[in-house]
Amino acid sequence: MAYLETRGLGRDFPGVTALDGVDLSIELGRTHILAGENGAGKSTLVKILTGTDRASRGKILIDGRDPVEDPALYKNVAYVPQELNLFAQMSVAENLFMPFSRTGHGGLLVNRNALVEEARSYLERFGIEADPRALVADISVSDQQLLQIARACTNAEMKVLILDEPTSSLTRVEVDRVFKVIRGLLDRDHAIVFISHKMDEVFAIGDDYTVLRNGEKIESGKIGDIAEADLIRAMSGRDITFEEHFRPEGPATDTIMQVRGLSGARFHDVSFDLRRGEILGFAGLVGAGRSEIMQTIFGFLKAKGGEVTVEGRPWTLNDTSASVDGGMLYLSEERKHHGIFPLLSLRENIGISILSLTRGFAGISSGRERDAVQKIIEDYGIRTSGMGKRISQLSGGNQQKVIIGRAMATRPRVLIFDEPTKGIDIRTKSEIYRIMKGLAEEGVGVILVSSELDELKKCASRIVTLHHGRITGTFDTAGTNNETLVGAIFGAEAKADAH
Repeated sequence: MAYLETRGLGRDFPGVTALDGVDLSIELGRTHILAGENGAGKSTLVKILTGTDRASRGKILIDGRDPVEDPALYKNVAYVPQELNLFAQMSVAENLFMPFSRTGHGGLLVNRNALVEEARSYLERFGIEADPRALVADISVSDQQLLQIARACTNAEMKVLILDEPTSSLTRVEVDRVFKVIRGLLDRDHAIVFISHKMDEVFAIGDDYTVLRNGEKIESGKIGDIAEADLIRAMSGRDITFEEHFRPEGPATDTIMQVRGLSGARFHDVSFDLRRGEILGFAGLVGAGRSEIMQTIFGFLKAKGGEVTVEGRPWTLNDTSASVDGGMLYLSEERKHHGIFPLLSLRENIGISILSLTRGFAGISSGRERDAVQKIIEDYGIRTSGMGKRISQLSGGNQQKVIIGRAMATRPRVLIFDEPTKGIDIRTKSEIYRIMKGLAEEGVGVILVSSELDELKKCASRIVTLHHGRITGTFDTAGTNNETLVGAIFGAEAKADAH
């Protein structure tokens, strides 16, 4: 019997139907996969299930009752967003029980010692390897992800937990920890709604599935009754080629960037070369120092030693403005926090980064800006109803295309992609891979940081492996097997670079 269900659910926005006649049935004790490409309607459906949005038509039932008539029922549905949504400068225990009034710790004064003691049982239950007094900023990304799940579960009334891409930045080891927690929750007679574009995870954790496409329910059933290729076909409406590679064609030529003895936060004595015409991949466990290296080269983080040269010239460290002026751009994995202005339009998000192209005698030329923005929309296949649309209303994949398109409008020499396909569907991933391949073949130096080994194998010409802030090897992708790469990621030092 369904604990949560929708009947003929629809949601209309001006000029757009986001959901149309969607039926959904969630049973306790089971994991339900909500599948669909970016823009399929999943986010709109989740907002209705959690009470943050209202349906235009149809009905939602929680435990057989209508939450529109009894809003307290929405407390039975908890949601963990894809993006980390924690207070970095507050403790683990404080984050766990925020807001304090919801978890019984409210009042004029909050007993921090009581928070810490109660937090210990949650940390143990969810396998979080952190001290409850530690600042969230100082714990690993995987522990932060588990902390978000644990925080949702401090709600004693929660029966349905919606997890939106909970493993998007995690490696296989951290994913296994999250799955262990999920299975433990099911033992406690809860239901999980699991949203993911990673097919291996869908088939590893799912019991049931529902596919949305263009706001409509395409099909539903038991995961065991559908093949991976059929599920992807239902999501995208077409066949996807799994074995396609996106490594740049043709030989890499001269060295565009050299890094020698670079040290900084969480990494030490890092040296590598980036060649023109290649995609250089970086692999490692969460916390290995991949993003910190790139952020230090770009100037976000302070370098403690070492040097960088670009096209034979010394590179100015610790200065992001100098990096941008010099032709280097870093595209952060935290798209919504560091990549876009969510309250501004698509046109404004692009225009603010291409002022040199749109500035006229009397200020910004609206005509030049409109033409430049339209060209980026067309060149990068950005799906939108118009350039005046708020960028936060675009799908994650289209937001990423906006970020890449406006970056390329400034004609960079080095482009660093940090988890560029985080939370993006399979078809849009392929589109972004083709963009990266094309950029490398045009002579842009491309670096790809990814937690997905398959992604690196598909795209990177060479892969640099890191363990605890040190390089353990540099490998030619085509001639290296997964076992060798995984061994290096876990700290097995390569005897020699494989080229």
